[in-house]
Amino acid sequence: MSASFLTTVFTPHGTGTDGQALSRQARLAIALALAIAIGLPWFVSGYSTLRLTKAAIYAIALLGLNLLTGYNGQISLGHGAFFAIGGYTSAIMMHRWGVPFYFTIPPAGALSFAVGVLFGLPALRLEGLYLALVTLSMAVATPQFLKYFDSWTGGSQGIVLKKPAPPAWLAIGTDRWLFYLALVALVLVFWAGRNLLIGRTGRALIAIRDHPISAKAMGINIALYKTTAFGVSALATGIAGALGAVVAGFVSPDSFDVFLSISFLVGSVVGGIATISGALFGGFFIEYVPTLASDISDAAPWAIYGLFLLAFMYLMPKGIAGTLATAIARLRRARDANAALAGRRSGKQTLTS
Repeated sequence: MSASFLTTVFTPHGTGTDGQALSRQARLAIALALAIAIGLPWFVSGYSTLRLTKAAIYAIALLGLNLLTGYNGQISLGHGAFFAIGGYTSAIMMHRWGVPFYFTIPPAGALSFAVGVLFGLPALRLEGLYLALVTLSMAVATPQFLKYFDSWTGGSQGIVLKKPAPPAWLAIGTDRWLFYLALVALVLVFWAGRNLLIGRTGRALIAIRDHPISAKAMGINIALYKTTAFGVSALATGIAGALGAVVAGFVSPDSFDVFLSISFLVGSVVGGIATISGALFGGFFIEYVPTLASDISDAAPWAIYGLFLLAFMYLMPKGIAGTLATAIARLRRARDANAALAGRRSGKQTLTS
């Protein structure tokens, strides 16, 4: 959490010794995906745009969880609490103090970061299932805690928020404006997260996850990096919570129940828990699969949801992102092998002639 840490996060690592350069195909794929995302709200309904916005917000939260659980090995079942902290921070500042929404996002992220670091300190003594149970207790307690301070949080009634309108010079509706806000936040958080994970900090997090004793022997400050991982993970989730609150136009304790934390973990695993792009796939899973299950069966939607989850885990044990990466790697190896074989045949024909 020093100047070197901030330099790692906000310094581009597209090339160089600390980073892994993105291939030309990857850059083209990202540019194409962004172009599609920018144009998509103009071809779908307002409701569909709202759902895309929520999927992008969930992806931001899942990136934070992936950083903590996937890259550092700390299992969390309590990220719904950080989502709630970000949402309520933004809601209270807007509702009680009249602060414009755009200025509430940094405090929401900062407070979530601080709580994450404070929670990460005692969690240093815990690992595996014990840590998961402690984080689960935070997810269970947070809604009750929010109801207790009803003078600030509105209690069980929650807080109704006014969605920010787009600038007067920008002729787009509120739904599209919120989508573009979420898209900008998604790109910035993913960019910062990638710079963090492919640099020195990311290598230290992975070393602690895979070989903690060796990491300590190499001089890696395990306590510092574990608490930093908790803080940065909570920071991303808090930003997502602030965006989620204004997109919904309402916050209440029941919006942040324990099922939200479990959904985050499920989305992270389905998307690809130790990947960056997996957070995006997981966000779409959280937003769309429960609705799809309800459309298939109104009587037993969660049974259908469970079948979907089983199918994903059986067919894609590495998550969607991991499975796609494996498939692309196999195609590349097959292409290279075919090219090498064609080259050898061409050489033999030349010698024969």
